[in-house]
Amino acid sequence: MLKIFTILILISLPFAAIAKTADEVLASGTAEEKGLAIVVESDERDFGFGDVEVDVEMILTNAHGQKSKKEMRNKTFEMKDSSVGDKTMIVFDKPRDVKGTAFLTFSKILEADDQWLYLPALKRVKRISSKNKSGPFVGSEFAFEDISSQEIGKYSYKYLRNESCGEMECFVVERKPLYEYSGYTKMISWIDTEEFQLRKVDFYDRKKSLLKTLTYEGYKKYLNKYWRADRFLMTNHQNGKSTDLRWNNYKFRTGLQESDLTKAKLKNAK
Repeated sequence: MLKIFTILILISLPFAAIAKTADEVLASGTAEEKGLAIVVESDERDFGFGDVEVDVEMILTNAHGQKSKKEMRNKTFEMKDSSVGDKTMIVFDKPRDVKGTAFLTFSKILEADDQWLYLPALKRVKRISSKNKSGPFVGSEFAFEDISSQEIGKYSYKYLRNESCGEMECFVVERKPLYEYSGYTKMISWIDTEEFQLRKVDFYDRKKSLLKTLTYEGYKKYLNKYWRADRFLMTNHQNGKSTDLRWNNYKFRTGLQESDLTKAKLKNAK
């Protein structure tokens, strides 16, 4: 999701009762103000979902084209306080060697996210170090920091331009991490001008070289308001590997409670 600085900016913004048009968003002043206004509008359109559970297939492809698959369930609880991030638990079901592995994230703003990984083989919960957020998540091309909630206050923003992205037009926005130990120097995001949904993100490593590209496909609307993609494809340009996340069976407002997502629940996560 600087913390105090960005939160004060967000509080001062007059959130509209209805969604803004692209022209209204671009009517903001500087490139930095426009960039922030775009991501705030995107975030506002998704606010209020409450909680969501979804089944996920993770398909890993190595540099030689060989594939392997993992199956997991993702649960997210939306925090109403904008000064803290959402809480998420991921539970692995397949293959057998990872069954019961569980990962918990309490997203923060400038502070390091609290993250824990339960490994059934070791029968213990491991805390993910704040200095290891750029490490790979269960052997995938997603880093631990990619898995956490992308809270607005984690980054600074700058509007770069508008350009076509497939059959749509997109805002192109640069964001730079403001929290310590990020593995990235910047990300370039493409956000469509109609629904304000992410379509693509380029990630640049600490040497400022293009590292990965994440593309979003198959958006569907739920509860007549909330858009969710059914495919996230992360391609690593430096090692030739990719990770394909397929999202199925979205279920909103299931009655999930904040108390269901705790460190103590990791060992018996279902």
